Amino acid sequence: MSEFEDKVVIITGAGGGIGKAHALEYGRRGAKVVVNDLGGSVDGAGEGDAADRVVHAIRTAGGTAIANKASVSDRDGAKSIVEDAVRVFGTVDILVNNAGILRDKSFRKMTLDEWDLVVAVHLNGSAYVTHAAWQIMYEKNYGRIVLTSSGSGIWGNFGQANYGAAKMGMIGMMNVLALEGAPHNIRVNCLAPGAATRMTATIPGREFDPENPPAQSAPSLVTPAVLYMTSEDAPSGTCIQAAGGHYSSAAMYSNEGMTLGPDADFESFLDNLTPITDMTSAIQGRQAR
Repeated sequence: MSEFEDKVVIITGAGGGIGKAHALEYGRRGAKVVVNDLGGSVDGAGEGDAADRVVHAIRTAGGTAIANKASVSDRDGAKSIVEDAVRVFGTVDILVNNAGILRDKSFRKMTLDEWDLVVAVHLNGSAYVTHAAWQIMYEKNYGRIVLTSSGSGIWGNFGQANYGAAKMGMIGMMNVLALEGAPHNIRVNCLAPGAATRMTATIPGREFDPENPPAQSAPSLVTPAVLYMTSEDAPSGTCIQAAGGHYSSAAMYSNEGMTLGPDADFESFLDNLTPITDMTSAIQGRQAR
């Protein structure tokens, strides 16, 4: 028996790549899976039957799954994903926010429409679906939520200002929701994945066949981290990086700094620049003041 047996799991953007790998593994472990995917292209255009194909694969293997093809960036569409889970399976236990698109350009060449669209899908879309699921989890005093961040947000990546901003936004949302969810046994974590998918195949220098990704970069190698972050003993407020079978944690650190008081000015700031900026003795989290 798996601890995910009969858990109701929603995975957005699960028609391919990392989301598909998550969906197949939850299905294999006995979960009831809601496979959400608009089915469009990497840039978010069009619709397709990607969700249906993943549902078919789960059912063929003996699992339980339904498809939802709504866009997470549409408030009513995002709400319908959770409504479908409740209508068919009665509740929602686990939510993995995975849906995303790319509109990569250097910031100088990026249009504000390209900025808005990427932020709408990644950041707003995750908030919309999470908000719908949150009400249910809050009342039942149980929930596990994963927000998908990225190294582009945490560390930066050229040509992805829109994507990186949205992905770093996931960290901020996690930090707050982990606090708000704690009294109700809702645990919220971030995944920063790396894998060979349709999306990463569009990045210059990384061209490959997304239908036959390199084994060392298989999307399935990301899924163990997601299972951990949605398990009964899951942490909360943790960001785990997972790529190619390597797993690590990323966290915010702060130093003790220097109190300059009400007479602080530019000159005194410069005089104390070393203790203000030196991170040698920094610790994880925010230092007490």
